Amino acid sequence: MTRFTGDQLHAAEVVDADIRGARFVRADLSGTVLRGVQVDGVDLDAPWLPGPEEPFLVNGVDVAPYVDAELDRRFPGRSLRRATDPEGLREAWAAVERTWAATMDRVAAMPPGTADVQVAGEWSFAQTLRHLVMATDVWLRRAVLGVEQPFHPIGQPNAEYAADGNDPAVFSTPDPTWEQVLEVRAGRVAMVREHLATVTAEGLAVVRANPWAPQYPETTLSCLHTILEEEWEHHRYAVRDLDVIAAG
Repeated sequence: MTRFTGDQLHAAEVVDADIRGARFVRADLSGTVLRGVQVDGVDLDAPWLPGPEEPFLVNGVDVAPYVDAELDRRFPGRSLRRATDPEGLREAWAAVERTWAATMDRVAAMPPGTADVQVAGEWSFAQTLRHLVMATDVWLRRAVLGVEQPFHPIGQPNAEYAADGNDPAVFSTPDPTWEQVLEVRAGRVAMVREHLATVTAEGLAVVRANPWAPQYPETTLSCLHTILEEEWEHHRYAVRDLDVIAAG
């Protein structure tokens, strides 16, 4: 398979081309225009659907609101991630905990080793939990709590982490046991719950530095919203791959 990286296809015009079976990973398709295309069996996964100011059009119809509403229907509690007050955020996190608990029960009932199975090169279930440990460390421990060295060594960084000049050696436990993953993940889940138990409306408005781009201000609320988005998006990925594993 031919591999294109960087900006090799930036602003390219692809005409009468056969790209059946092509796979686009971490690709920026913003502003891409497709005309007269065959889309049978296309599987597009975009974790951050555009807002109304930049619609996602299919045959002239902005489909983003429909997709978002359908995901809320499929995953009860997902819509609560938009909460803006302390009580609503506590309810939103309780929904996250219930959803993950049910999925953990599902994994426990599947064949041994399921948590380490990767589908099409995606993260395994265990790696997904490890990434959520990292996400909590970034957006709660660093951004909100101001912990100087917030990362647990079992965290799973994304591909952009090292590419942006960060030190991957921070994550010094590349192959933790399943029991270790469960223990650390449970601790981070409890950490968010405990923070939300005491957060106030005034506290939600406190300005924080974006942990990846300090020049862009965040608030405690926006940091918590990012954690909620991470939880729901990675849960969606996880159950998608569990379905594939279950289907053999």
